[in-house]
Amino acid sequence: MYENPKLLLDPSKPIEPGQFTWRSPSNLAIVKYWGKYDVQLPKNPSLSLTLAASCTDTMLEFTQIENTSGQIQLDFFFHQEENEAFRARTLRFLEQLRPIFPFLQQLHLSIHSGNSFPHSAGIASSASSMSALALCLCSLEDALFGTLSDPKAFDQKASYLARLGSGSACRSIFSHAAIWGLTNAVPGSSDEYAVPFGDELHDQFKNFHDDILIVSSDEKAVSSSVGHALMDGNPFAEPRYAQARARLTTLIDAMKSGDLETFGKIAEDEALALHALMMCSNPSYMLMKPGTLAIIEKVRQYRADSGNPVYFSLDAGPNIHLLYPGDIIHEVRAFIDDQLLEHCENQYVQQDWVGEGPEEM
Repeated sequence: MYENPKLLLDPSKPIEPGQFTWRSPSNLAIVKYWGKYDVQLPKNPSLSLTLAASCTDTMLEFTQIENTSGQIQLDFFFHQEENEAFRARTLRFLEQLRPIFPFLQQLHLSIHSGNSFPHSAGIASSASSMSALALCLCSLEDALFGTLSDPKAFDQKASYLARLGSGSACRSIFSHAAIWGLTNAVPGSSDEYAVPFGDELHDQFKNFHDDILIVSSDEKAVSSSVGHALMDGNPFAEPRYAQARARLTTLIDAMKSGDLETFGKIAEDEALALHALMMCSNPSYMLMKPGTLAIIEKVRQYRADSGNPVYFSLDAGPNIHLLYPGDIIHEVRAFIDDQLLEHCENQYVQQDWVGEGPEEM
């Protein structure tokens, strides 16, 4: 879609070394994407809330090299330490982008990255990290060639690139909420990039909180990439995709009108469906922990007793996302302290909320 073999530096016009830094958030899918085809394209559309505090800071430094070997030269530092595993993954991503960014082989790149939350623990760290890198690359292209001065074009290309690194990352580009995947319910929607949904949200959801209860910060036993691949043989795959499409239409209406009860039911049903699919895979696996189930039961009981609109969600991991409107924050935080902290690793809660999207630093 964005292939451009002409995007090459003129060796007779040297460029100065430079850097770009972006902070990009994670996001929480309410209708989940689980299962893909071709190159990181979704089998069903998804809708996510953009978070604020759970984010990745990525700095991309670049210098021009005189004699290119045809290889992309990359150093990678995570929390100020060299990380070969992250370097290898990032290098594979950049190699994939050669048709889009042929000038990358003319540069030496150094990436410095860090998270505000545990990585590989089911809080969508790949979404924040790959979106931050995609934004840096778009800033780099625009600085070198002046091709992305239009903000909408910039965001769309960043979302497209982010998707190639991690499917869910394409949704992190936009403030408040985003929709990824072709659907008749959203004009302009696409499998290739996400589209913003924040302007359509009822104000109720723009003030939503997401307190992430860290049941375990350990790296997941089964990665999301493997989990997606296992959907190919899952006997419930096709009914699942139809279910997600139907729920998305209902969720869009609920989030436009401020219908908290419908929102909460879909959020919880989708979280449990995601983990049910894992348990029905071949081989089957389970990412929830005993603490996960204990928190779910307590949240349901608290909602029944208090009448407060407090709901849970899960990503592909054991940690609970506790979702609620900001006007009941003091009551909910007291509930967390009194009943839920005992199930959290080191009593750790990542307090988060719906945010304004990425920020260039």
